[in-house]
Amino acid sequence: MRVTPEESKVELFRNANVDWLGRKWYFLSFSLIFSVAGVLSMLFWHGIPRGVDFKGGTEITVPFDTTPNVDHIRQALEKGGVKDFTTQQIATPTGQKGNEVVISLPQSTATDQEHDAGRTAIENALTSNYHDSGYGQPSVQIVGPTAGTQLQHQAELATLYSLLGMLIYLWFRFELIYGVAAVVAVFHDTLITVGAFSLTNQEITLTVIAAILTLIGYSMNDTIVVFDRIRENLALSRRESLPDVVNRSINQTLTRTVISSGLTFLTVMSLFLFGGPVLRGFSFALVVGIVIGTYSSIAVAAPMLVAYQDWRKSRGKVSNLPAKRART
Repeated sequence: MRVTPEESKVELFRNANVDWLGRKWYFLSFSLIFSVAGVLSMLFWHGIPRGVDFKGGTEITVPFDTTPNVDHIRQALEKGGVKDFTTQQIATPTGQKGNEVVISLPQSTATDQEHDAGRTAIENALTSNYHDSGYGQPSVQIVGPTAGTQLQHQAELATLYSLLGMLIYLWFRFELIYGVAAVVAVFHDTLITVGAFSLTNQEITLTVIAAILTLIGYSMNDTIVVFDRIRENLALSRRESLPDVVNRSINQTLTRTVISSGLTFLTVMSLFLFGGPVLRGFSFALVVGIVIGTYSSIAVAAPMLVAYQDWRKSRGKVSNLPAKRART
C-alpha cells in the first residue's frame, strides 16, 4: 500500500482543538507574575548580578576536597588581610551545596600587577588560616574595569541590534504588526530570563549573553512558524474569524512545536545537569529561555494579532490582516 507524504508525517496532536485564546487571561497572569517578580528583584533585591566579565575585577574559583564552610573561609580571608571581597558557594544541579567557592574582588582602577597581588593574598590566606580541608588549584579570571564596561556596552548593543534586525525582517516578510508582536514576545522572553538570574542571584556573564542571543533567534523562529501558518489559513478561510484562524493555526503547528522544543529542552537540560559549573549559567539561560520562548509564541505573540484587530475595529478601521496564497 502506498503511503502519502501527509500520512507519513509524525502527528502527536492530529486533531488538536485547544482554545488557546480562550485562556489568554491565564497566560497574561502567568507572564505578569514572572515579569513583575523579575523586575522587582532587579530593582530592589539582587539587582542584575553581573559577572566579572562586565563589572571587572578578579574572580577566583577554588575547588575544595570536601564541602567547605563559607563562614570559615571569610574568617580566613579577613585574617589574611584581604578586603572588600565577596564569596559565593557554587551549588550542584540538585540545589545542594557544592565543593567550589567563588571569591571575587571588586572593580577598581588596579593594574594587572595589583590584581595578581590580590590573587596571591587570597591563596596565602587560605593556606595559612583555613584548615577545615584542603583545596585544589584555583582558576583565576581577571578583567579590567575599562574592558568590563566595554563588554557590557557591546552586549547591550548586540541584543538591541538583533531585536531591531528581526523587526525589520518581519516588517518586510509579513507586516509591521507581525514584527511588533514577535519582538514584544522576544522581549518578554528576555525579561523573564534575566529576571530568573536576578531571582536566583546568578551572575550574568558573556556566555549567558550568548545564550540569550541564541534564545532570541530560537523564539523568533518558532513565532515565525506560527505566523506563517496563520497567514496561510487567512487566505484559505477569509470568512472565518481571526480568533478561530489563530487557534487552528496554533493547533496545526503544535506537533512541530512540541517535538522541536522538547528535543532541544532535553539537550540543554543535560547540559545543565551534567555540564559542570563552567556551563551552568549558559545552560540555565537556555533551559529557562526555551520553555518561555515556546510558551510566548503561543501565549504572547499570536494573541497580539487578535488584540490588534480588535483595536482597529474599535476605531472603525479596516481590520483584515494580510494573507498569502496557499501552497498547492
